[in-house]
Amino acid sequence: MSEPADTPQRKFAVALEYGGEGAPRVTAKGSGHIAQQILSTAQAHNIPIQQDSELVELLSQVALDEEIPSVLYEAVAQVLIFAYEISEKPIPSATSSPPQPPAKHQQTTPL
Repeated sequence: MSEPADTPQRKFAVALEYGGEGAPRVTAKGSGHIAQQILSTAQAHNIPIQQDSELVELLSQVALDEEIPSVLYEAVAQVLIFAYEISEKPIPSATSSPPQPPAKHQQTTPL
């Protein structure tokens, strides 16, 4: 069932980290106040934020400190490449089979 149009959408946020080994990991996630804290922390550290409600919904199902599933590699790689391009930081070299998504990024979207 959908909510009425005048009901504010609740924000969800997921933070990812990638250091060049293995796959990116979910390092923080939450909704409402926690999502706002994740966003505030990202902004305070000049971490680019990208909104993608479908990807956030999928990433929110990954346990904290767990690597993202291989089915999300391509989508996450694109988001993290965006983050590195915006921040003008070099993309770390991958030392294992997953694609080369950049290091740390936060993304959020209201759902």
